[in-house]
Amino acid sequence: MKKALLHFLLCLPLFVSAQDTTKAMMVQTVGKLPFLKYGLGEDRLGGAKMTYLDSGVVMRVVDSVSTDYKVQLSQNHFAYIPKINTQWLSCKVPVPYHLTSSWRVYGDDLFDYVAIGLDERLPYRSIQQTGPSRIAVDIFGATSNTNWISQFRSVKEIKNIWYEQTDDDVMRVYIELTHPQHWGYHIGYDSTGQKLVIRVKRQPGDLKIRKLKIAVDAGHGGTNIGATGVTSKILEKEYTLKISHALNKLLKRKGATTFMTREKDTTLSMVERTEMLRAENPDLLISIHLNSSGNALIKGTSTYYRYIGFRSLSQSILQRMLELPLMEAGNVGGFNFSLNGPTDYPNCLVEVAFLSNTDDEKKILDPRFRNAVAKKICRGIKDWLKEMK
Repeated sequence: MKKALLHFLLCLPLFVSAQDTTKAMMVQTVGKLPFLKYGLGEDRLGGAKMTYLDSGVVMRVVDSVSTDYKVQLSQNHFAYIPKINTQWLSCKVPVPYHLTSSWRVYGDDLFDYVAIGLDERLPYRSIQQTGPSRIAVDIFGATSNTNWISQFRSVKEIKNIWYEQTDDDVMRVYIELTHPQHWGYHIGYDSTGQKLVIRVKRQPGDLKIRKLKIAVDAGHGGTNIGATGVTSKILEKEYTLKISHALNKLLKRKGATTFMTREKDTTLSMVERTEMLRAENPDLLISIHLNSSGNALIKGTSTYYRYIGFRSLSQSILQRMLELPLMEAGNVGGFNFSLNGPTDYPNCLVEVAFLSNTDDEKKILDPRFRNAVAKKICRGIKDWLKEMK
């Protein structure tokens, strides 16, 4: 760190006065799953995230606040990034503009791709849109010099693609999808760092459970015990695992290929879970949790999603969960839970019931109820698939 600081100070005369050192500090993203935040607000989930980023993305620091840097994405856009996810770029001078070049839109056996030529690893964010289904990707710091977009017949999920220059230094890419349902996408740079690649997942050809790969995540585990039963003192981590095993067993019986993030009482970080899920590339993810509240009267079931394109899965599952019967605790969107964060696959967090409520707690203790939960989630997935046919 001292060496990096020395290099930084030596470079100051090149581009900034000694009174303005912070404003010219350049960093790049490092570490696992670096992310940007909209602001400095914090909650138990870490504050509202704007986007995850690839490694090596270059940004200009304009302020330092506690454990975060404030970074300038474009002339009019700013965000915050944890300092732990940055590395100083000694002697790097900010350039006045970055130009895009040609695009290539193509497919292989599994995915469709949009590859956009850039002269540096610029920051970006994505937005899911519905009616029609589209992916909008903002590339910060980019000014269009794109004079052609080569599109090949090998694409299957991408229907149309275009862009607009929303600011002088922000290019928005629009990817219109063939199907109404979003099945996921991943954004990152190729090995040369000269192309931003948006990998779009296709809708499965056969919309039956037995044709899908479904990931099941048992919330908490190991040193992360989660909530505790109000009278029984049971641990959330133990009963999310019981429900997850019941769901996994049922899905297998229906013919699905399954993957569990944990099959026993294991300590796993959210980064570890996300990395293994990305490696497994499931068609969808269900994360099982048990809720808790300081108000012992609150009870019921709820489902959670972050991105609007994945909401329909959470709605279908909640509708079936209410048949158990359970009170409704809502369908919650924009949720900042880490496993709702990846855009790679549709995902839904299920808060089965409240351990802090005696009525719900009795249900959770009953193995017949836990098996019924598995059946309702499975039925909800089937309903969701049926809507697409």
